[in-house]
Amino acid sequence: MPREEPPLWEGIQALDTTDARPRPRTGHATGRSFVIRTDGAARGNPGPASLGAVLIDATRDDARDPAASPDATISEYLGVQTNNVAEYTGVVRALELATRLGAAEVDLLLDSKLIVEQLAGRWRVKDAKLARLHAEARRQLAGFLRWTARHVPRAQNAAADALANEAIDRVRAGGPQLVERVGGTVGRR
Repeated sequence: MPREEPPLWEGIQALDTTDARPRPRTGHATGRSFVIRTDGAARGNPGPASLGAVLIDATRDDARDPAASPDATISEYLGVQTNNVAEYTGVVRALELATRLGAAEVDLLLDSKLIVEQLAGRWRVKDAKLARLHAEARRQLAGFLRWTARHVPRAQNAAADALANEAIDRVRAGGPQLVERVGGTVGRR
C-alpha cells in the first residue's frame, strides 16, 4: 500500500487569496492596504466579553512591528459571550472598519489559530454561532482584492489584547461599550 502524502498546505501559516480576475471595487475606492491585528477576551467562558482591533497602514515601514502605533483602533464590549465568539467578532468588526477606510487589501495577523485555519478552509466550523461569524468574515474578505490570514504568537498581539481588556474594564466603570479611533478622531457609543 503506498504511503499517503500530507496535504501540500500542511504547515503553511498564511492564506494568500491574490486573484488576478477583475472584481468590483465597491467600498474600496482608495485601494489602501492595512495590517490588522485583532483579539477577543472573555472573563469566564462564557463571560463578560470584548474585542480589540488595531489597523496599521501597510505602506508604513513599521506596519508589521507589533509595537507600531495604530492608524485606527476598535475597543468594544460584547456582553456575555464565549472567547471564540469575541475573537471572530473582532475580525468581522476590523474588516468592516477597513472597508469603511477604503481598503483593497488586508493582512490579518491573529493569535487565534482556530480562526486562521477556519478562514483558510483547513478546519471545519462546527459551532452555529461561529458559523454565522465565519460566513460574515468570508463574505467581507471576498470583497477585498487580496487578503491573508496568518497566525502569530500571542505576545505579538498585545495592542489588540489591551484594547479588548480595556473595553470590559471601561464598561464596568460606566463607560461606553464602543470606542473607535481613526487618526485623531474618537467615536463612542
